Amino acid sequence: ILQHPDGTVLKQLQPPPRGPREEEFYNKVYDPNCCDSILLELRKYLPKYFGVWSPPTAPNGTYLKLEDVTRKFNKPCIMDVKIGQKSYDPYASVEKIQQQVSKYPLMEEIGFLVLGMRVYHISSDTYETQNQHYGRSLTKETVKDGISKFFHSGYCLRKDVVAASIQKIEKILEWFEGQTQLNFYASSLLFVYEGSCQAATVRLSDVTLVEKRGVPKGLLPGGDVLECNNNIHVINSTENGKIEASVSKGLSKFYALHKKSCSKRHHSQLSLKVENLEQDNVWKRSTCIAQEHLNGNVLPQLEKVFYHMPAETKESANVEVRMIDFAHVFPSNAKDEGYIYGLKNLITVLQNILDN
Repeated sequence: ILQHPDGTVLKQLQPPPRGPREEEFYNKVYDPNCCDSILLELRKYLPKYFGVWSPPTAPNGTYLKLEDVTRKFNKPCIMDVKIGQKSYDPYASVEKIQQQVSKYPLMEEIGFLVLGMRVYHISSDTYETQNQHYGRSLTKETVKDGISKFFHSGYCLRKDVVAASIQKIEKILEWFEGQTQLNFYASSLLFVYEGSCQAATVRLSDVTLVEKRGVPKGLLPGGDVLECNNNIHVINSTENGKIEASVSKGLSKFYALHKKSCSKRHHSQLSLKVENLEQDNVWKRSTCIAQEHLNGNVLPQLEKVFYHMPAETKESANVEVRMIDFAHVFPSNAKDEGYIYGLKNLITVLQNILDN
């Protein structure tokens, strides 16, 4: 996934039939003339879609332009969970089915698979990452503890985030219980929450102020361009007329780099670098608790806050749960029982984490 300087992310279109199928799905759901209440409701649970995009120097390279769900977070903790009892679609070959089943034989029984996670630890100011091999190693007995790792700050379990996540999934489950026109295979839920002790509103206040002043979206006062989400970089101030040229030039160079890298590694993750980027994290100046103070009496107090949050606070935790990956969505005339099974099982596991 690449980041565009305007704050969106770029997902490269997969080869046919998967890529065109995913593009068709987004076009159908986000059709300006759509009047289907089921699809209009579905928009709430997806990243916003802004059409397709191609680099100026490579018009045949097509990307889906999507909302960056992590953008509003200072230290985003991210988990990708594939949902459903089958990770292969109805048209998969026997070989494809065997391949998918062999990756995680428990998929049908558990109903979901952790594809990866990245969790921010306050104590060390670092991220712990787990890849798909971690998820595939989880059994019926260990899946609860395996998922709870995502909700642990290094000091304590973020029960407020678990509670908020359950509420978000229940809303998605409601949608699935009420629709019989689409079936989803190999689709995921993307979980994102704020990992730092700093309230996300501290970071958002500046953006809100910028928007109130009428500055174009994606720009800061003085013509600076807001770019990345985790490590905010800012393009050096230029006249407005020069910004677009600088961005296009950077994207063209980056596209060539991306293409070269992808030939070596299919799922490469790169950071979009535009010329003249400053390397300082501009948001680090406004942290609410400095790292050197995370000792003594502060940590026990933090634990008390997270362990004993009142219910109304838990409900308002800064959490996003969105559906992603739609290369295997097909028309149907029945409920998507496999996806529903997975959602219910995931809710049960999260509830167990919350209760125990």
